[in-house]
Amino acid sequence: MTEYIALIPILLFSVVVHELAHGWVANRLGDPTAKAMGRLTLNPFPHIDLVGSIIVPLFSLLVAGRVFIAWAKPVPVNPMNFAHGRRDDVLVSVAGPFSNLLLAFGCTVACIIVVLFSRATNGAESLAGEALRFLLTMFYGGISLNIVLAVFNLIPVPPLDGSHVLASVLPDDLADQYSRIGFLGIFVVLLLMRIPAFSAFFSTVVGGVAVPFRAMISIFL
Repeated sequence: MTEYIALIPILLFSVVVHELAHGWVANRLGDPTAKAMGRLTLNPFPHIDLVGSIIVPLFSLLVAGRVFIAWAKPVPVNPMNFAHGRRDDVLVSVAGPFSNLLLAFGCTVACIIVVLFSRATNGAESLAGEALRFLLTMFYGGISLNIVLAVFNLIPVPPLDGSHVLASVLPDDLADQYSRIGFLGIFVVLLLMRIPAFSAFFSTVVGGVAVPFRAMISIFL
């Protein structure tokens, strides 16, 4: 239970950064919608979704002893403001998963620093030692968590980010019909995750992406 409690801060931070990345790239590409609505901030409150950021994670933790999924409010984006519609929409979409990979790298570096500091202080005792163990648990778990978030969001099913990438190569009419699946696509994804072959493939991809991060830890520690 303590392990999953330690993951809650990094989980909330990660979903906030994910949405912030979408809005920041959109703003750079000519769409100020997110900026105008105060969403280009690390302040979690404008991003928090009552259900996805609080109720679902806490319910999962209390009932199952672990957090399965969480999300923040999607950042509003108006593709009509883009100079290069489809290309810019793809760039905005992949910004979220890319930010999670950057966070995974940051968590890797943080793990190395925490372990080296702990060794330098002979593991520290009492409260300081507990704080270091909490940080190590949080950052180490944050590596896998952010890799999962990145890979999960690249699944090409609406409303996930990967669907925008797939829609960009579809004919306009088909892309429009495809995007109308909207939030109902979440149920499709949940169904896919229950299919052993797809679940195994997903885990294999996550494991493959994790290799360089684990290798970095092995090299320095």
